[in-house]
Amino acid sequence: MCGLAASAHEVVPAIADLEVIDSRLTLSIETQVEALVAGVDLTATTDTNAAPQAADYDALRALPPDTMAERFRAFWPDMATRLQITADGVPLTAALDGIEIGPEVDVALPRQSTVRLSVALPPGTRAITVGWDSAFGTMVLRQQGVAEPYTGFLQAGAASPPIAVGGGGRVGTWQTFVDYIPVGFDHIVPKGLDHILFVLGLFLLSTQIGPLLWQVSAFTLAHTVTLALSVLGYVSLPASIVEPLIAVSITFVALENIWASGRLSRWRPLVVFGFGLLHGLGFAAVLGEFGLPEGAIVPALIGFNIGVELGQLAVIAVAALLCWTWAARQPWYRAAVTVPASVGIALIGGYWVAERTLL
Repeated sequence: MCGLAASAHEVVPAIADLEVIDSRLTLSIETQVEALVAGVDLTATTDTNAAPQAADYDALRALPPDTMAERFRAFWPDMATRLQITADGVPLTAALDGIEIGPEVDVALPRQSTVRLSVALPPGTRAITVGWDSAFGTMVLRQQGVAEPYTGFLQAGAASPPIAVGGGGRVGTWQTFVDYIPVGFDHIVPKGLDHILFVLGLFLLSTQIGPLLWQVSAFTLAHTVTLALSVLGYVSLPASIVEPLIAVSITFVALENIWASGRLSRWRPLVVFGFGLLHGLGFAAVLGEFGLPEGAIVPALIGFNIGVELGQLAVIAVAALLCWTWAARQPWYRAAVTVPASVGIALIGGYWVAERTLL
């Protein structure tokens, strides 16, 4: 979704903060430990409901914090063998210092927990690397307590580059820009189902390229504006407002596809622009969760936004390949494709409106 998720089953990256104090590496990892204990492969799914271990995950999610903490401690020896921590190339084994399970809340909401671990570093250690098993998913790794700290987005199963213990490992402007492009793309394809449905709603209005360009341009301009303003701290709205309104935007464009008879009204680009402002706040929430690298906010923001655009273009390209190449000029296209697909999108959007309003 858009980083303000209303579902406990959505897979999101882990956030890990590392710090070296008195020759001891400490690592604090915020993640959904229920998925790890249940054995869900977070690389193979974006929603735990689709995993073979969905029932086990749901049962663990319903446990009170103290009980879940005990289940995690029993799981820890297995997890410890699947961590990748080295000091100047020498593999190290971490010890579990503690586990803090998020408070008991509605099981329909995510529960982020914090795993705290540490490991003694050999004397004179200059650089460390951190990573973990690909089944544990992606990780945002942030160095703390030093000047020019390292911050990176690690793909599932990938280890970090050598991180200087004394700092100075801040990723350069160009590399930051490049690194954040896949983050933005990944947020649309495959993880951004609500954004995918909104873009498909724009696509389904007409088989003409002109109306599509007008809408996509309005949407892109709008979400770029609020993404930048929100990340820079000028605009902020709570998830309780943004999430239901994003669902409303999906429902509206789908319903208008049905009553607009394939024509672009003069108001539609303005409406799409308004909804794009909301989606931009959703995109910004994702970056807020990751934490933008200090001193490289602008290149990270631009890279993320380009990734989002590439994701949207990928959705449109696939839709055009499936629809326009064989059926767009057929007289039955609207009745057989546009209307049924728009009805389906409207129903999903309507369900999300109700779900996100009532939570």
